[in-house]
Amino acid sequence: MTTPFLRIEGLTRHFGPVQALSDITLEFYPGEILALVGENGAGKSTMMRLLEGVFPPTSGSIHIDGREVSFAQPREAHAAGIRVIHQEPEIVPDLTVAENIFTGDLPRKGRHFLDWARLFADTQALLQTFGMAHDLHPRQLCAGLGPAQRQMIEIMRAVQAGGKLIAFDEPTSSLTDEETGRLFSIIRRLRADGVAVIYISHRLVEITELADRVAVLRDGRLVDDLPAKGITEETITRLMVGRPLSDMFPNRAPSTGEVILDVANLSTEHVTDISLQLRAGEVLGIGGLIGAGRSELAKGMFGFHRRTAGTVRVGRTELPSGDTAAAIAAGIGFAPEDRKEEALLLMQTILENAVLCVPQKVSSGGFFNRAKALELISGISKQMRLKASSLDAPVTSLSGGNQQKVVLTRWLASDLKVLILDEPTRGIDVGARSEIYDLIRSLTDTQGLGVIVISSELPELLGLSDRVLVMGDGRIQAAFDRSEANEQNIMAAAIPHGRPVGAQLEGADQ
Repeated sequence: MTTPFLRIEGLTRHFGPVQALSDITLEFYPGEILALVGENGAGKSTMMRLLEGVFPPTSGSIHIDGREVSFAQPREAHAAGIRVIHQEPEIVPDLTVAENIFTGDLPRKGRHFLDWARLFADTQALLQTFGMAHDLHPRQLCAGLGPAQRQMIEIMRAVQAGGKLIAFDEPTSSLTDEETGRLFSIIRRLRADGVAVIYISHRLVEITELADRVAVLRDGRLVDDLPAKGITEETITRLMVGRPLSDMFPNRAPSTGEVILDVANLSTEHVTDISLQLRAGEVLGIGGLIGAGRSELAKGMFGFHRRTAGTVRVGRTELPSGDTAAAIAAGIGFAPEDRKEEALLLMQTILENAVLCVPQKVSSGGFFNRAKALELISGISKQMRLKASSLDAPVTSLSGGNQQKVVLTRWLASDLKVLILDEPTRGIDVGARSEIYDLIRSLTDTQGLGVIVISSELPELLGLSDRVLVMGDGRIQAAFDRSEANEQNIMAAAIPHGRPVGAQLEGADQ
């Protein structure tokens, strides 16, 4: 093994009484991909902020090429060769691709003039090197670029600035499979060029595919640092949460009651002739390929999409078409796949988001009553194990897992009978997933709710569901009870006639 580019010794960081990192010693080597994994709150982001100079450690030291260093600000860390590619790329939309890539290092003619010809030529060379010449142009404004394009600009910025250690923080959360494959090729190229790479992801299949070494954090401590060769998702999960992956889906014998949701011959612009029933205490899973109509079915039942035919009943109450307020009043809750765009008010606090659907419970004389809101939400947030400094904190300050808990808290505060969860654990680490699975079991087994789970991940779908419906082309193609549901049956039902045998469920390889 070569000499490490960077070594941290006894790195510790406190925020008041909260210990975010405790006595971490770890090395980062040139030409190696180190996967850094752990639950939300394990200390991964804190470590990145320390390395990038956002704030100093409480104790411990950072060494580069054997020499102790300290950074007062990110600019100093960047000058030392440390770069972090954040989940939300830091791109200035009103500047060109070239200006964003060479921010802070724009070529000049003399003291006062930019060398535009050199800037655009150097940018074009980088675009060619990274295989982006067909997707981006040096003079193109960055407004309107997609997530993958913005991320590639960040990577090229780091490389052209002489990045010797580049950290990727949840880089594939907004990427397609094709874009993820391209990103992996770039990361492997960086490794071949002698760059030290830190890769942070909750997607364990990416870790096993990409990493050379895996460092596992739990509760701010380093619990293991081991070679990635031969490592399994089961091993990583056990180290992260302290128990095996198989324990997340224990066997259950559901005790179901009467039908609480009855959908008959439902059609919308997106789905056709859907009939299903959900019983109290039941988890109904819905699977299918991308574009099968799973999310559209959920939105049709909840009233986001107007019905063109059919009925939706909660108990004996028939819901009007296209009326989400009526669905909520009848006892349906819906956590959509895109929580940031469709579920959360990002400019509002945790508390304001949590009481969004129960104004009648938190108002006095027509005005918002904060005391009532706190009384209603405080207990539920503790039940949900919501990790937040305060319920008055902005919802954007939370991790993906905790944002999802805010959405679920909202529905637990209402008079809930049916909960529809569309991709409930997308973008969430394995520890928070386990807590959401426990909540689903509690809602069905203890409170007698009916839960519909739409999931692209077969282990999740099979592990949670008492029955599974498989959709394709906007219709239900098959139904399986728990004893019949397996990956082979679901895949066979999901693949439309004429689809190549290699087609698979989104996330099926996970």
